[in-house]
Amino acid sequence: MRIGLGAFLAVVLMSGCGRSESSTPPGSGQNQVRPVPVSVVEVTPSPMKDILILPGETEAWQDVVVGAETGGRVDWVGPQEGDFVKEGDLIARVDVEALKAALDRAEAALRLADDLYERRVKLFERKIINQEELDKALAEQALARANVKQARVEYDRGFTRAPISGLVNHLFVKEGEFVDRGKPFVEMVNVDQVKVNVNVPELDVRFLKKGQKTMVRVDAFPEREVLGTIDFVAYKADPATKTFLAKVLVDNRGHEIRPGMIARVAFLRRLIPDALSAPLFALIDKGGERILFVEKDGVAHARTVSIGIIEGDRVQITGGLEPGDRLIVTGQREVEEGMKVQVR
Repeated sequence: MRIGLGAFLAVVLMSGCGRSESSTPPGSGQNQVRPVPVSVVEVTPSPMKDILILPGETEAWQDVVVGAETGGRVDWVGPQEGDFVKEGDLIARVDVEALKAALDRAEAALRLADDLYERRVKLFERKIINQEELDKALAEQALARANVKQARVEYDRGFTRAPISGLVNHLFVKEGEFVDRGKPFVEMVNVDQVKVNVNVPELDVRFLKKGQKTMVRVDAFPEREVLGTIDFVAYKADPATKTFLAKVLVDNRGHEIRPGMIARVAFLRRLIPDALSAPLFALIDKGGERILFVEKDGVAHARTVSIGIIEGDRVQITGGLEPGDRLIVTGQREVEEGMKVQVR
């Protein structure tokens, strides 16, 4: 029994040693690691735009609610909702028959006052009446003339005319209805241009100037960008939001953009001519630190960086990167500091 057990142990040990020698190739080490394949780009300075994109709402270039200048029955309404009218065109008539009658009475009274004054002048020249009676006739003539002027003003107020050229957006009254003086009669809008109203944060308002060009994109037409011009920047902040109102003018001769639509305005805050930048996807966040990897002599090196502005899919690197560095842009998540890499 003892001889059999010893022989068995010898066979097991010999077989184990044989497997160990055959499984390890000659010249190989347990710590050898294959280089990680990566792609790199050389870091070079290039211009970057600091662009601020803010939402806004479109507004008509001119939006006017025309009130009735006189009260009465609406005798006639010309244009209907959606019609285009030119400045000065007649929109409606309000009770012009009654106003015309008042004007006729005033004109008749003026003619009578003129005749009376002429007769009084002749009587005064013949010394039949005194100066007081002549002055009285002159005052009556002046009063009659003023009454005619007033009656003509009231008569003209019965004709409602367009104060601007534009579209009739809404009629508040219809033909045959009664309207009071000062009540809304018609709403008109001029949308040959539209304004985009934007609330600008206080830290950014200093970058905006009247006449500055901007790019505008309306949500209803996401495939289109139109050029706009800053027309106004408020000097006083809104007390509730602490923002400053900016108005951007956009050409709209096709009338496709309608007031009340949502738009996005891209303001150029500044241009950085020689910025160092990296693709956003190349950044790695490790414990709150932003890391980029660069390749040098086949070895990956980690750089802790600070960032600036973002333009599209690129970010400005304000610290931690130098011109000429070979930035790893693919495979960066597979490497660590000091690991060997193979540039593809």
